[in-house]
Amino acid sequence: MSLDLTETTEKRERARTDAEAESPPASVTASQTESATATVDTGSADHSGTTPAQTPLRTQADGGVIAQLRLEHEALLLRPTLRRALDTTVELEYRTQTPQDRTVVFLTVYGTEFEPFDRALAVDPTVTDPVLVDRYSDRRVYRVTLTDRALALAPMTTPVDGHILDITSSRDGWLVQLRFPDRDALVEFNDTCRARGVSVAVEHLRVSDDEDDGVVALTEKQQELLLVAYQEGYFDVPRGISQDELADRLDVSKSAVSQRLRRAIGELCGATIA
Repeated sequence: MSLDLTETTEKRERARTDAEAESPPASVTASQTESATATVDTGSADHSGTTPAQTPLRTQADGGVIAQLRLEHEALLLRPTLRRALDTTVELEYRTQTPQDRTVVFLTVYGTEFEPFDRALAVDPTVTDPVLVDRYSDRRVYRVTLTDRALALAPMTTPVDGHILDITSSRDGWLVQLRFPDRDALVEFNDTCRARGVSVAVEHLRVSDDEDDGVVALTEKQQELLLVAYQEGYFDVPRGISQDELADRLDVSKSAVSQRLRRAIGELCGATIA
């Protein structure tokens, strides 16, 4: 009997010791409880439901001016490369910022021979860290990082509320389609460009009204290409003329023909069936 009581006592002592080891002292528990309560209260204060100051919506969708401009400056993005790779056409896709606050640009390059473009890109002072992202039979996708020597277009358009609709390369600069809220904004953008030495040539200009569908009219070169392509049977089955022959007829590169056709057809579809 004595042995049984001893074993029972020892078991109870071990159980009490284990329980005390698992449960902190009352003072600690109370402190933790107070801390937890304070934490909850702080969180509740941070999320009190107070409505932040609101900014009313402004609109520029009604009216405005749509301009197609040709911009030229040696420090514009990729301009040195475009001078050396004449048989390629470049379209800027989108841009983003890195955690180091560097601007990264993705671009699609159309052409048949990409080696001249790659060589020029490697020594272009307006970009660094060029990366070939993807390749197709008629185009390649690159990623580049702008250098401090690059003259970016966005800082000149943003202050005047300009919206870049489209931007593509040409042999003598960048062809840019922009929408401005009014003519004064266009004039201010032009003044900003000229102050930085950027040459601006207006190729097409139109006023947008309240019922405007937002489709930019075809450029003169797009109209010329579509007219020749139609007259020579490019859209017939079988085709009466190839893109190479169209390029020879118009004295432009095949990549330029491909790019203009794609954009012109896209504009027509947007204006008629979108």
